[in-house]
Amino acid sequence: MFASLLNLISNWGFLLTNPVTLAIAAFQIWMLVHAIRNREWVWALFIFIGYGLGAFWYYFSVYRETGPSGFELPGAQSRARVRELQAKIHHLDNAYHHFQLGDVYFQRGKYAEAEKSYRAALEREPKDIDARAHLGQCLLRLNRPADARPLLEGVMHEKPEHDYGHTMMALAEALTALGEKDNAMLYAAKNQPEAARAELKVVLSDDAHAPSFQRKRDRVWIQRARSLIGRLK
Repeated sequence: MFASLLNLISNWGFLLTNPVTLAIAAFQIWMLVHAIRNREWVWALFIFIGYGLGAFWYYFSVYRETGPSGFELPGAQSRARVRELQAKIHHLDNAYHHFQLGDVYFQRGKYAEAEKSYRAALEREPKDIDARAHLGQCLLRLNRPADARPLLEGVMHEKPEHDYGHTMMALAEALTALGEKDNAMLYAAKNQPEAARAELKVVLSDDAHAPSFQRKRDRVWIQRARSLIGRLK
């Protein structure tokens, strides 16, 4: 009864003639993708090697607790959230909903749309520290470090620990891109790799215990933290 997902996929002829097995394989792939996206590595391995059982166990133990109920196509939840926020903006047009919409676009990699939403939020609430920081991060992803710098610097002057150190990392990246490594605000740039490594370990440790929505929001910066810690020798 038990077989790995690899064995199932390699036997397409059997899958196509056996709808039950095909349905189990599809469900297994669905749960595997969800586990990988949420960095549930042990579960992902168990789902991969277990024929159906691992996927069903994951569904009842993890997915129903953290994910949406019922089947959902990739991206469907974020598209629904975009529509929800657009409707709220139509009726209320406040800074908070523009900011939230910007975060959704940012998470989906739609940085141009995210920039528009963050700027709309700042038009309505110019001093909002989160909107300024996230706009700066967005401009950085758009390869505009010179535009990102004043926003990120302003936030850092007000609140150096903002966003659990992610704003500091963004500013360091912007300054490095502008050729100002001496001002990059990372201990690594000041020949203090041990201190930098310790700070990055804290960021990565916090991410491992963060709720799923925060991990999705911060995944860009967590990836960069992993990359940087790997370069600190």
